[in-house]
Amino acid sequence: MAMKHLKYILILFIMTGCTGISSNNEENKAKIIALEKQALSQWNNGNPDGFIELSSDDVVYLDPALENQLVGKKALEDYYNAVRGKIKVDLYKVINPIVQLSPEIAVLSYNYESHIDDMIIKMNCTEVYQLDSSNRWKIIHTHWAFVQPNNE
Repeated sequence: MAMKHLKYILILFIMTGCTGISSNNEENKAKIIALEKQALSQWNNGNPDGFIELSSDDVVYLDPALENQLVGKKALEDYYNAVRGKIKVDLYKVINPIVQLSPEIAVLSYNYESHIDDMIIKMNCTEVYQLDSSNRWKIIHTHWAFVQPNNE
């Protein structure tokens, strides 16, 4: 009889544990996307502070507008401050965001579309987030690339 109860308790424990892990993963995925969208909202109005605050001290940043990668938060902040107030996006879309999670790392990738006056710019973005010692998600790697249309 005790073995039968132990089996039920074990099954319940496994089911509850799996549900908790899955739920936590979904919460973390939603949090990463929300952090990114909040920073993009600021960026698209000329304010890079959201991305500066999200970036780790040792962030690596790749952008097609730059010949070389930027290494470190200070270099990223200098670059962002040079364009502060100069960016105004009328409409933007974060398309198909996907977050891949491991316990302390999250990889966010998405297609980005910005509308500026009569121009539409399409890009791909990959952000690598890491949980810091204060349990906050920080960007450790950013990679922007222009969409290359498929000319078949």
